[in-house]
Amino acid sequence: MTAVSVRYVPFFFLIEKNNRKISPPWDIPPLNGSSIDIHPNARWQQNGITVAGGNRQGNGINQLSNPLGLYVDDDQTIYVADQSNHRIVEWKWGAMSCHVVAGGNGPGSGDHQLSNPQDVIVDKERDSLIISDRENRRVVRWPRRNGTSGETIISNIYCLGLTMDENGFLYVSDFEKHEVRRYRRGESQGIVVAGGNGNGNRLDQLSIPRYVFVDRDHSVYVSEWGNDRVMKWMGGAKQGIVVVGGQGKGNGLTQLSDPRGVVVDQLGTVYVADLGNNRIMRWPKGATQGSIIVGGN
Repeated sequence: MTAVSVRYVPFFFLIEKNNRKISPPWDIPPLNGSSIDIHPNARWQQNGITVAGGNRQGNGINQLSNPLGLYVDDDQTIYVADQSNHRIVEWKWGAMSCHVVAGGNGPGSGDHQLSNPQDVIVDKERDSLIISDRENRRVVRWPRRNGTSGETIISNIYCLGLTMDENGFLYVSDFEKHEVRRYRRGESQGIVVAGGNGNGNRLDQLSIPRYVFVDRDHSVYVSEWGNDRVMKWMGGAKQGIVVVGGQGKGNGLTQLSDPRGVVVDQLGTVYVADLGNNRIMRWPKGATQGSIIVGGN
């Protein structure tokens, strides 16, 4: 199992990249973006069920190919960035096949195309999808229903992860500039809220930021591929705090290896998809090491 992303969860959903499927190992009431409430004594089933894909790699409507970011809506509908199929797919809860809601017209830069999409979220106010369209170096908005093309809302950004807070501010990680920017509605430039001081491992730097989470206090959490850590940047801060990892690449309980999706609950506990170690880690606030809640076998 390769756990790639843990995002916007009414369950914890694991993207199993090698098996091209998505599995949730536990069930709790619906949760949304920056309002994650998880019981401090929660326990997780170790055997999940497949809810998307699982029929080998391919481009069929019951298949996925190298899926990455995902978004889970209140009604359990799952939106997946199906990277190698250059599309976003929608899987209704219990469905045996998906519906293509963006892209799916081959890789390309046309308004009707995507090229290696990395992440997707739902903007409910505008009933639309916001997509990190990496190889086209843009963030695009597609109608959520019956859309045939999208519009570019941010250009010239090597985007990976993205999220949105309750004010509608969009946060996007930039793989190339090693920073996270925040955009108000209608803005195309945004402001740096994490990193932006070149590639490095100092507390004022990021190295290949991947996925982003914003908590109730608008602190920004960033998983870093290059530094194998998760950083917390409080609003207006000039540098971040290491909250997970940062002890070099490895499989110890103080370490991560290519972290991806990250979620933070109401107590400040961090949950991170530790891709290189095939596990999901849980780090209580202030802890010096984490615990494995799923995988790691």
